[in-house]
Amino acid sequence: MIEVVAREGTELPAEYEIPCGDRRKALHDVASLLRTRREEVLQVLFETCNYRTACGEIDVSIEALEGAYDEVMRFKPPRVKQIGVLMPSNIPLYSYILYLLIPSLYSERVAFRPSGRISGQTEKLHKLLGTAHDLPVEMCLTGQRDFLAVEAARSEVLVFTGTFDNAEKIRGQLRKDQLFLYFGQGVNPFVVGPDADLSSAVNGALHARMMNSGQDCFGPDVYFVHTSLSSQFCNLLARRVSSLKHGRNEDAAADYGSMYYLDAFESALSHLVDNRVFIAAGGRADLTEGHLAPTVLVRPVESAVRPPEMFAPIFNVVPYTSREWLSSMLTHQYFEERAMAATVYGTDPDLVELLGRRHTVSVNSTLIDIENGNAPFGGTGVRANYAAIRGERHTEPLLISKAVADHAIPAGGPR
Repeated sequence: MIEVVAREGTELPAEYEIPCGDRRKALHDVASLLRTRREEVLQVLFETCNYRTACGEIDVSIEALEGAYDEVMRFKPPRVKQIGVLMPSNIPLYSYILYLLIPSLYSERVAFRPSGRISGQTEKLHKLLGTAHDLPVEMCLTGQRDFLAVEAARSEVLVFTGTFDNAEKIRGQLRKDQLFLYFGQGVNPFVVGPDADLSSAVNGALHARMMNSGQDCFGPDVYFVHTSLSSQFCNLLARRVSSLKHGRNEDAAADYGSMYYLDAFESALSHLVDNRVFIAAGGRADLTEGHLAPTVLVRPVESAVRPPEMFAPIFNVVPYTSREWLSSMLTHQYFEERAMAATVYGTDPDLVELLGRRHTVSVNSTLIDIENGNAPFGGTGVRANYAAIRGERHTEPLLISKAVADHAIPAGGPR
């Protein structure tokens, strides 16, 4: 798997002090708030995600806050005057922790613009969490153009989550000395080998794809399943998805909810219409509620696919026989440009090694299981993630503190 190492030639002081270490208590206080006022936070999160996802988001946010001090001590980022953040349109609480609060330990000021899709929810969280931290983390309710012209222009570091095309447009507007961190999209291939435990593989497939009712960036866009067990896998998966319970986001007993993002719903319907001959289970939609039933698509053996990124409860299954064919698919330019993370069920060290050259890889577990908010994550696909500065893009697993330590010009340093 991808090994994260310090950039060659990086020189750090023998003794490191966190630049804004006095803010450590503020992060501790936010973690305490998430525990003691959990129900208030849940009510905000329910606006866009279901019960299980909201509970999980709070839990991983607390874990990231508790690991923040050790993270910064490990990677030793220099002091920067300002970090600017264009926030993503999902995981609002976790993004607030990872992109704003933890960076406040080494950035004098953090300015952010919420995504227009969830600006109301982000504003509520900002006000609620602000009662605990009172840090110089400032929300800017301006248009993206104004934010780039003002706050991004005065930032040493700019963080963006979104499409590759938009990232490239933004990168082209920045100064050469500004560090630009892009968190993008990945195919996240999910491979089920011939010796995989069938039950565990199906459980993992469901867990990974049904996070936030399918609207999560960790969701695999394609499942490659060996033909020796593909029929059993698809039959069991079809039965399982057909038994999932739909309900309101507040319903703790529901397995999934209606889709929040209208454009994702429309894209999913279009994808299903175009590929309706492959539907093995599901495929039903309620336009009034935005309810898309979890759907399994099973394609012919070793079909060449270029799976689009889906934010929907859709399982694209491609049976395969030949390891050579599978390797050729996974190393195709389409997959390599989107190389972020991958999953392997079964015992295949050579496949894990192949994927690990460009991806973060989970083995007999899901990406959700291995994700760590205090460690770099991602791969080497240019459309998946990169750090850019001085006219160069560095495709690498990203963590803001490590990227700042490796690439950023310290506050007051030469430009």
